[in-house]
Formats: sequence, C-alpha cells, structure tokens
Amino acid sequence: MTQSPRPDGGRAALAGFVTNRLGRTPPRPAPARAAEPAQNPSVLSFETLPGYRELKLQRSAAELIGLSNPFFHVHEAKAGATTRIEGRPFVNFSSYDYLGLNGHPKVSEAARAAIEAFGTSSSASRVVAGERPGHLSLERALAAHYGTEGCVVMVSGHATNVTTIGALLEPGDVIYHDALSHNSIVTGAQLSGAQRRSFAHNDLTALETLLQATRHEHRRALIVVEGLYSMDGDAPDIAGLIALKQRYNAWLMVDEAHGLGVLGRTGAGLFEHAGIDPTSVDIWMGTMSKTMSACGGYICGPAALIEYLKCTAGGFVYSVGMSPPLAAAAEAALAVMQAEPERVERLRQNGRLFLDCAKKQGLDTGFSLGLAVIPVIVGDSLKSVTLSDRLYKRGINVQPIIHPAVPERASRLRFFMTSEHTPEQIRDTVAAVAEELAAIEKGGSLIEQLLAKRG
Repeated sequence: MTQSPRPDGGRAALAGFVTNRLGRTPPRPAPARAAEPAQNPSVLSFETLPGYRELKLQRSAAELIGLSNPFFHVHEAKAGATTRIEGRPFVNFSSYDYLGLNGHPKVSEAARAAIEAFGTSSSASRVVAGERPGHLSLERALAAHYGTEGCVVMVSGHATNVTTIGALLEPGDVIYHDALSHNSIVTGAQLSGAQRRSFAHNDLTALETLLQATRHEHRRALIVVEGLYSMDGDAPDIAGLIALKQRYNAWLMVDEAHGLGVLGRTGAGLFEHAGIDPTSVDIWMGTMSKTMSACGGYICGPAALIEYLKCTAGGFVYSVGMSPPLAAAAEAALAVMQAEPERVERLRQNGRLFLDCAKKQGLDTGFSLGLAVIPVIVGDSLKSVTLSDRLYKRGINVQPIIHPAVPERASRLRFFMTSEHTPEQIRDTVAAVAEELAAIEKGGSLIEQLLAKRG
C-alpha cells in the first residue's frame, strides 16, 4: 500500500477512486505529443506507464477509508480449506485445491521420488533437452482419461491456451468464443490473427446466429468454451455445442481448467457431467494447478494435433519442459482422484450446502451450479472490497472480483469450495457474509458515506 495523499487532496482522490470503480470515469484530455527521449528522459520512468498513476490513486484512496489490500496475502501454511496468514488461522475460500490433493501423501511421495531421480528441472525445452519419463507417463494418463489419441503437457496453463490457439488459427480463419472466456483464450485468439467473434454467455442461439452470418467467410473455424466458468460456476450445453460444430464444420475446444475433478459423478469433467463421448470434442484443454495440485497445462486430442503442437507451438518448442516433480505430482493426483470418488462427492455436498445456505439468506449466487465455484454478487467494486475486508477481519479469506475482471455492477466475492471444508465452516461463513453485507447496506449509500467522511 502507498502513503496516503495529503489531506487537502483526500476527497478528490477518494472521489476519483469511487467514480472510476463505478464505471463513470470522466473523459481524459487528449495526450500531449510525446517528447523525444533525449529531450524528456522522464518518459523512460516506469511511473509514466499508462495506468500506473491511476493504480497509485486507487490504493491511496483505499487507505483513506481504512481498507487493506485484499490481494497478495502471504500464506504461511498449505492453503486448502484453511490457511494461516500473518500468524492467524483462516477459513480459506481462495484455493483451487478442490479435492484436497495438495499435500496428499501419494502426491508428495511421487514428487519426492521424481526429485531424487531427475532433480527439480528439465533444464530446457523438451525439443532441446529431451524427454523425461514423467512427461510421457503423464501425457498417456491424461490421454487415457479423455479417450484421445494423444496429449501434450506444457509448463503454464495460461500459455497452453495462448500458444495452442495461436498455433492452430491464422488470418483468414475465425474464432468464436463465449463472452466470459478466460483472458488466455482471448489472448490466444488475438495472437493468431484470426477474426475473433464473441457470443453472449452460454447463448447457443446467439452463437448459431453468428455462425449462420459469418462462417462462410472463413476457412477454418474454432469454437472455444469453458467446462466450468471460473467467475460464475456454471457449465455450457456441450451437446448443443457439438451439434453446432458439426453443422457448421468447426473445431470445438473446451477449457477444462476448473472442470476436472469437479464436473461429473467421479469428477471426470464436462463429458461425464453431460453424458457425452469425449472424442466428440476436438480439443480438450486443462490445467494441473487446480485439482491436480501441480502447475502447467495440457492439450488432449487427435494424434495429428498433438504432433503438430509439439513441433510448432511456441509455448512448447521454446519453453522449458515441465519440472519432473510437478509432472509426477500431477499424475499421482489424477490417479488419486480416479481411485477416490468419495472426494468428489464431498465436494458436491459442500457446494450444495453453501448454495442452499446462501439462497436462504437471500444472497445472489448468479448462475452457479453449486459445485466448486460459487459467487456472491454484491454490486459495485467498493462494496465487494469492503465486504471482503470485513470477512478477513473475522478470519475468513475470500477475494473480491472487481471491474474489469467482471462488469462493475456484477462485482462479487468468489468462493472456491473444497472437499475438505466442514459443514460448520460453510454455515458460519454464509451467515457472516449475510450479516456483514446487511450491515454495509443498512448504513445507506456507502459511496456517499465515504465521500462525506472526507468532508
């Protein structure tokens, strides 16, 4: 956090912060013509980067009203259903460890054995440094899980989407993606140079309208959706998407980052949840950082696709191979998930309990299915940050999601459930959310209060 501005500028800073958070930022004056670096060395200061001044202003305004930074907390213990921050215990709803496999004895032992055999690094890309047995073993396990001909794993989930989409499409092609798609999908689409068209969230009628109007203008087409949407906790109509991709001769790609271990009776993913043949989807993408308790991403699909990516995708060819202990941990976590479906059932029970309690309290949970991701939508960003801060002081760690990650009026707290949360933790948390939100709203217009506070 930065030092607070001078008192005489406090009200202006706070008003600027609030106005910006409400999406009513006044128009900025036209930028002056840039000076030559030799005449104005200050342009090389990082503090002159667009948005940096605004960032400092927002942080100063937050200090003025007594809000701590809700981000970048240092966790002093394994962060699952509980954690420890600044020496204090917290009930934690900011972990993707959906099935509680981070630190599972079999997962940790697999990582230790890989370190003993191969060390902690692959040292270079697999093209340059060669394969490690764990890379191939993990890829076989994931391919078997989805029933596909092959799989490739990479060191970053974000980069997996960016590099795969960027490698497959090019100018003259078209990408249709859900309006709520993850940044990595949008960035990959931009990298590809293909035409990019978004459709309203989970609206297959809107997608078909786009396909009817534009598919004929392009050579190749890719439809991209997520298995479980990380902001809203809902899932797409995959059977309907398969029908559309077949009707309009397009590839279908599903990002399973939050779906694996969550969707379906055994956590197999969206295909189990919807009861469809997984091979009817052209490209399955996922990450190892959620249920699989490691780090990295994967693509499962036809052998030709996997071979092509291993030879052309920049995020694979020019990036280091996955760390051997991470590959081993991910494979072990996948095996535990498959062997212990009771973990998935506990997660489902916890999600249902949270959703039921939230609805009884009149909280807005949007379109969430009540599985691993449950938002509590509260409105503007300042209210979300305030609610998060109040809960933090009560020993509950949950992050606010604010504009521009979501529309300003859809700002929320996002709760990630795990199989390890207890019913008591869930009930107490929902009660605390309802109590603190009511207290915030009882005080009238939070914005006006804060502005008035500065005189």
